Amino acid sequence: MQLNENAQIDTSQVDDRRGSGGGGIGGIPIPIGGGRGGIVGLVVAVLVALLGGGFGLNAALDGGGDSTGDNTSLEQKCSADDALQQLDCRNTLYVNSIQAYWQAELPRAFGEQYQPSKTVFFSQAVNTACGGADSGVGPFYCPADDLVYIDLSFYRVLADQLGAEGEFAQPYVLAHEYGHHVQDLLGTEAQMRRQQQRDPGNANALSVKLELQADCYAGAWARNATGTADAGGQKIFTSISEQDVQQAIDTAEKIGDDAISERANRPVNPDEFTHGSSAQRKEWFTRGYSSGDPKACDTFGNG
Repeated sequence: MQLNENAQIDTSQVDDRRGSGGGGIGGIPIPIGGGRGGIVGLVVAVLVALLGGGFGLNAALDGGGDSTGDNTSLEQKCSADDALQQLDCRNTLYVNSIQAYWQAELPRAFGEQYQPSKTVFFSQAVNTACGGADSGVGPFYCPADDLVYIDLSFYRVLADQLGAEGEFAQPYVLAHEYGHHVQDLLGTEAQMRRQQQRDPGNANALSVKLELQADCYAGAWARNATGTADAGGQKIFTSISEQDVQQAIDTAEKIGDDAISERANRPVNPDEFTHGSSAQRKEWFTRGYSSGDPKACDTFGNG
């Protein structure tokens, strides 16, 4: 994977709230690194969160509140010559690429105009319109405020503890979350919630369909990422290799519900899956990538 050094990094698509605080989910704090329990506590929390939400979380959380960050430091860093060496600047550029893709693709594929969403960078804890959250939940999308949230330390857990070491795991994670934003814009998420209320016995199965569709949307972006450009027309990616794509597939497999259950020494029970098995997540990301077309991502119509 090669990013274009001449691409402009649009930090206005990020809300940098690192350094500001928030609460735990529903007022119950989850152990996070750097304080209560260190990195081991964070790993356990992430594993538990991934089983019930976390990476791909889009259910409403208890509580409420919001805040805004200060992008001054990020703007300065991402305008420097070594910007692409910085984790937060690279992730900002990934966000730029993903949103550039959907800005063009959503009208083409679904006849709907794309409404941009910011990604919130936070550290340890954050307040959202869906409630308080901390690092233990992993990256998530909040449909109540239309924002993607991520503590960038999640990537360290993903690499060191879950075995997803490749750099391309990072834009895959973000593309998955923006897949949830697209579902929100199209009304898919709201329709799925109504179905869950009508058929609570099928709530987990419906959640899996939503998550697999977000994986498929991420795959469609990956196929088209080299065609995305900044506001000035500069390509964002100069190349994406098959090895990069394989890194995303490996990540999808490692965060399957069955893989997470096994790593957490919990029984594997498909009835409790909320995000999909490793095989399913691999299958749907691959389907999106192979077709390059988000219309091929109808998980709800494909059983």
